[in-house]
Amino acid sequence: MSLEKNTAIDKNTISNKVDANSHQLTSPLCVSEQWLERLIEEPNKKRRLDQRTPFQRDKARVLHSAAFRRLQSKTQIHNNGLSDFYRTRLTHSLEVAQIGTGIVANLKIIQPQFEDILPGNNLIETICLSHDIGHPPFGHGGETALNYMMIKHGGFEGNGQTFRILTQLEQYTEHNGMNLTRRSLLGLLKYPVCLSEISNSYPVDNSRNFRQLKTEEWMPAKGIYDHDKALLESVLAPLCSSDRLLFGSKRTPVNDSKQHHKSKYKSLDCSIMEIADDIAYGVHDLEDAIAMGIINKPLWQEKVLNQLSSIEDFCLRDNLQEITENLFSLQHFKRKDAIGALVNALITSISIQRVNKQFIEPLLAYNAYLDPAMFKALEILKGFVLNYVIKSPDLQILEYRGQQIVMELFEAFKAGPLRFLPERAKQLWKAQNGDTSREQRVIADYISSLTDNHALRLHASLFSSNQTAPMIGEHAF
Repeated sequence: MSLEKNTAIDKNTISNKVDANSHQLTSPLCVSEQWLERLIEEPNKKRRLDQRTPFQRDKARVLHSAAFRRLQSKTQIHNNGLSDFYRTRLTHSLEVAQIGTGIVANLKIIQPQFEDILPGNNLIETICLSHDIGHPPFGHGGETALNYMMIKHGGFEGNGQTFRILTQLEQYTEHNGMNLTRRSLLGLLKYPVCLSEISNSYPVDNSRNFRQLKTEEWMPAKGIYDHDKALLESVLAPLCSSDRLLFGSKRTPVNDSKQHHKSKYKSLDCSIMEIADDIAYGVHDLEDAIAMGIINKPLWQEKVLNQLSSIEDFCLRDNLQEITENLFSLQHFKRKDAIGALVNALITSISIQRVNKQFIEPLLAYNAYLDPAMFKALEILKGFVLNYVIKSPDLQILEYRGQQIVMELFEAFKAGPLRFLPERAKQLWKAQNGDTSREQRVIADYISSLTDNHALRLHASLFSSNQTAPMIGEHAF
């Protein structure tokens, strides 16, 4: 996971800071009604006495979707089999939503001048609850495996798949997925560019055996699938031409020419969601790792405590010893108190800043940022989780196994789509009329919809010699 997210205030941003006491906004901040519109009208979905706002309806569509429910069986940190209290993608998403509403509530108090453009609870919860909905089984290992299998047909990427589920695949409408409002979709566009615009070259030879796959060579760029570009443009239709051009800007990798490029901007709502996601990743996943025995107190003291102590303006600097003792206490309530202190310190260190003076649309002109000290603290926590949890040999073995399962499933479905795909996926495959890239996309859509356990059972059905292996065809996306 990248540790270079634009969630801290840099020097250029500080110069653009909007302070209520020293700076008068030249025009009132307001959000166009176009952002409340859906990509298609729904004349047949009028409900009797329905008083809900568009964002309340968006939230309901996410909560009641099959794609959201499947997150309960996609692990956030792979379970080591010793605990049933580990977080899943679903509980992670619920925590991100809770943190997101906390961020918005605090911003409304400390910067009331932005209240008219800040998202309400239903909107920010919709965005946070659905931000991981496109992730395939087995986490980033599954994502890399699908990208490898799809490399000649548009690639695969979790955020692009989220956009695809929300706008096309989820069966709330016949052809337009959940058909959420434009603003909800804008808030989910962490990378509002097409993959072909930012992808660096991959290895020319992809004929090696699956067992020899080097994950680092096939990690996807972050963006929208090229064949979904029309839907991206539809979401961004309210933007003027200059904003649309600027919003598609890309940043070039600084030191590594082999890295993919990255998009440069995101919306205000998206910036809040992204910080909430980072906090949940850096703090709550840390809690899981401690509970599961993956990391211990000496490692924390060596790799984290010393670094946090060196941050001059870190607001918890004087409490670090107490936080350390509580994190590794056998009394669960003390660990919860330490986690709560870290989350609170981060939430209350966020402010809204001007992004680029050239933006006209207020939803793009402003983003939420962590102050520099807290940004550094969160990067330390995220780096610790990445290097000593996610990259630990035990979890890498689990991820590698999941990677192999995904690739072998893809190969089997590709060889016999009309034999092995469930009925709805089979009909979608037939509807592509021989277009190979779109046929492969149907297979990728189906495999990415699987939960970890369902993928394991499917793999056993196809490849295990065990006569009691379960049958396939439990669900279609």
